[in-house]
Amino acid sequence: MNAPAMTSDRLVLREEVLGSRRFSNIWWGTVAAIGGIGFLLAGLSSYLRVNLLIVSDTSQLVFIPQGIALLFYGIAGSALSLYLWFTIILDIGGGYNEFNKETGKVTIFRWGFPGKNRRIEVSYPLADIQAIRADIKEGLNTKRKLYIQLKQRREIPLTRVGRPISLSELENQGAELARFLGVPLEGL
Repeated sequence: MNAPAMTSDRLVLREEVLGSRRFSNIWWGTVAAIGGIGFLLAGLSSYLRVNLLIVSDTSQLVFIPQGIALLFYGIAGSALSLYLWFTIILDIGGGYNEFNKETGKVTIFRWGFPGKNRRIEVSYPLADIQAIRADIKEGLNTKRKLYIQLKQRREIPLTRVGRPISLSELENQGAELARFLGVPLEGL
């Protein structure tokens, strides 16, 4: 759920889910772009014997093995940067969770990669929701997630992938959702 924006009236609860457009992705996309272009230009400088960089002169490096290694790192860094910026622009993983008592449905919507699955939208009747379950695992790989537990024993995750949310925030979101839906909160 991790809702930067949450709207609620008596009949509809809508929680925005942050996708790829978070600060860490923008930071690493920028760092990878600068590093990748720098290494790419350094490798090309070594091959062409012409200085293409402002900060240092790499035209005197031997192309094999140093220049080719720099060129490889430049291509890899630039490809990583392109991928990160592609996911940021398309906001992969972003969307919303909507609980609508007017229509009697819960709608989970996320943006995906281009193609037939670009729009990922799943709807379930509110009557099928048995409980809200909190999954908390502490330790080296901390896991804090909220799930909708359906009658068919199916669990639908509500929280975004990435940095785990604080325990108090998880409790508050779970309690608010359970209160809104009139179902028990399990796992706390």
